[in-house]
Amino acid sequence: MKILLLCNKSPYPTFEGGPMAMNSIITGLLEAGHQVKILAVNSKKYNVTMDDIPEDYRKKTGIELIDVDLRVKPVQALKNLFSTKSYHVERFISKDFTNRLVEVLKEDIYDVVQLETLFMAPYVDTIRKYTKALIVLRAHNVEHLIWERIAKGTRFFLKRMYINHLAKTLKNYELNAINQVDGIAAITRKDAAFFRKYCATPTIDIPYGVYPEEFHPNYEVQEQPQFYHIGSMNWMPNEEGIRWFVDDCLDSVVAKVPDFVFHLAGRNMPEWLKEMKNPHVDVIGEVPDAKEFVANHDVAIVPLLSGSGIRIKIIESMALGKTVITTQVGAEGILYEEDVNIIIAENKAKMAEAIRRINENPAMAERIGRAARKLVEDVYDNRKLTERLLLFYQQIKPSSKITFV
Repeated sequence: MKILLLCNKSPYPTFEGGPMAMNSIITGLLEAGHQVKILAVNSKKYNVTMDDIPEDYRKKTGIELIDVDLRVKPVQALKNLFSTKSYHVERFISKDFTNRLVEVLKEDIYDVVQLETLFMAPYVDTIRKYTKALIVLRAHNVEHLIWERIAKGTRFFLKRMYINHLAKTLKNYELNAINQVDGIAAITRKDAAFFRKYCATPTIDIPYGVYPEEFHPNYEVQEQPQFYHIGSMNWMPNEEGIRWFVDDCLDSVVAKVPDFVFHLAGRNMPEWLKEMKNPHVDVIGEVPDAKEFVANHDVAIVPLLSGSGIRIKIIESMALGKTVITTQVGAEGILYEEDVNIIIAENKAKMAEAIRRINENPAMAERIGRAARKLVEDVYDNRKLTERLLLFYQQIKPSSKITFV
């Protein structure tokens, strides 16, 4: 089977959640013996060169990077206030990308064209014109929900008004787009249920998958547990959540755990964190090996207030046998059992109490970490998820000529 993936950014290198989610699907399809071709947007914000991609990966995927200017332009952004179009989506429409897509579709016959994120949906009409392939939307999030949640948490009135406009236009686009594709592969059950509510398009949930054997769990928890967060800080919900934890929760945590230190790792640390002088916050920034960083710490804190989809860093921490303390938003999409394989802390009081409990009872962290690893093995094994996706392709077009060779 031949699958063309249109990606809103390069799936390799896997520095961020989006590329990691895309790459897990690509790796699974290749391992299952199918042919994959990648056409990806390349922007200044997330810029990749071919030298960043291993030669073997380039050969296997035929990956091509198309430069698209995704910069937010103030004048266009302001004009969008008087438009019904989604500014988020409009920025991804590119003549260069369209032209190359047409050439690719003329050069070969594909069984499936998979849109990685909603932002590739503007190309549906072009795909329909040049191929009879199935079009599947790989929905990493319910995109407009992220912005609705961000708007609710924005205090400045004018900024909140503008974000609400962005969320409204994005929602209108998203609800229309999900009716234009042949299938939707949502990243969580909750997201899949949302899409089923608003469209008749066949929908399945295919979460982020890992290869458990690549994650070597370290269940031993230090006598004084080391608390950490790792994630790219140019994703707004990450920064929003860390700001909430530092500004609203930290004092309550330190009151209960005086020697508490929060180790922060990840790309694109904002200036306000870099400049912070707080003995309880250790701002590390980008680390050379994320798995090694996690392995050397004990308990993940993921204080998300907004966002949609699945938290990849949570799945990876669980794969490494770590206890995760997060909010209900952070745990969305994960088939968890509270206090069995994850800890839910919805407000500053619960966050402080959860950290106190773990700090005083390292054995509890070890127990939860082991259960978390078991959950990953049972549910988030990438081979099992790839099999489900391939079956979904077959089910949504049973009379097609798709062959699984």
